[in-house]
Amino acid sequence: MYTIALLIASNTFMTIAWYGHLKYKEKPLYLAIAVSWLIALPEYALQVPANRIGHRTFTATQLKVMQEAISLSVFIVFAWLYFGEAPTWRTAAAFVLITIAVALVKADGSPPPASKQPIVTASHSAPT
Repeated sequence: MYTIALLIASNTFMTIAWYGHLKYKEKPLYLAIAVSWLIALPEYALQVPANRIGHRTFTATQLKVMQEAISLSVFIVFAWLYFGEAPTWRTAAAFVLITIAVALVKADGSPPPASKQPIVTASHSAPT
C-alpha cells in the first residue's frame, strides 16, 4: 500500500511539473523549465522510495506497469480539474485497457524479487 500511495504522490508532482506550465505559455521557456524542475524534485524523492519498497513485493516490470496506470489516472484527474478536459468514453476505455495490462503483468507468474535488501544501506563501521 505504501508503494501505491508513494506512486500516486510522485505522479501528482510529475504531472504538475510536465503539464502545469501549459496555462502560462506567455512566460519564458527557461522559467517554465526551472519551475518544472523544482516541482519535479519531490517527485524523485517519492518515486525512488516507492520503487525500493515496491521491489520487495513486485518485479521491476510490475512496478513500471503500475506506475504507468497510476500516471494516467493522475493525469485524467489533473486534466479535468486543471484544464477542464472532462474524461470521455475513450478515456474510460483506455483506463480499462491499462487496468487489464496491470492485471496481466501481475498475474504473469513471475516470482517477487529474491533479494529483500533494506531500504537504506549505510555502514557506520570502518572498513575491514
